[in-house]
Amino acid sequence: MTTGESITQPAIRIVIAEDQELVRRGAAILLSMEPDMEVVGQARNGVEAVELAQLLHPDVVLMDLHMPLKGGVAATREITRNLPNTQILVLTTLNDDETVFEAVRAGAHAYLLKDADEDELLETIRALRRGESRLTPQIARKVMDQFRRLAQMPQADPVRERPLGTESLSEKEERILQLISESMTNRQIANTLFLAEGTVKNYVSRIMEKLHANTRTELALLSIKQSRPD
Repeated sequence: MTTGESITQPAIRIVIAEDQELVRRGAAILLSMEPDMEVVGQARNGVEAVELAQLLHPDVVLMDLHMPLKGGVAATREITRNLPNTQILVLTTLNDDETVFEAVRAGAHAYLLKDADEDELLETIRALRRGESRLTPQIARKVMDQFRRLAQMPQADPVRERPLGTESLSEKEERILQLISESMTNRQIANTLFLAEGTVKNYVSRIMEKLHANTRTELALLSIKQSRPD
């Protein structure tokens, strides 16, 4: 974050959805110490997460996947459907393969393991403010494992069978898609290809339209699946 950003942009408004009180309060203290972040609500379960999101319209919801009353996947699906400007940052653990896959399909925008360090969490939240998505290599591998399992089933998931689009990608779009699959941010892609960041954003929007991807994260996963079909 630059000084100019801190002056011209309001604080990132965050709701934390986590059923473990110690973890929830610890995250709230950490985020509240950042001058560009404000924790506006804390939810103990998925029902409260949805209610607080609808009431407060936060910029980001920090979403645990395993919570009582309503799980994080269902809460994510409901929030992303009703509040398109609210970004979901899912927290998960290494043994949540199928649930992580469902969270991808529910429309979450970023995914972190619960053992991520503080700097990674803070940078991911700021990346969401910039309109970017984040997917760690560990999470990407888990989701790809689920795609491969579905591919081996007699009746594949309709999402997996979805056509990749009626329009072919240009050479520049193919290159940008490759960089997205490598988890590059828009800024990193812009620096790599010597383009303006706004130009990259326009390219990404067009690629998503062509490939019928609902989120940037899903676009990255479709790209990985297409390049590694086995």
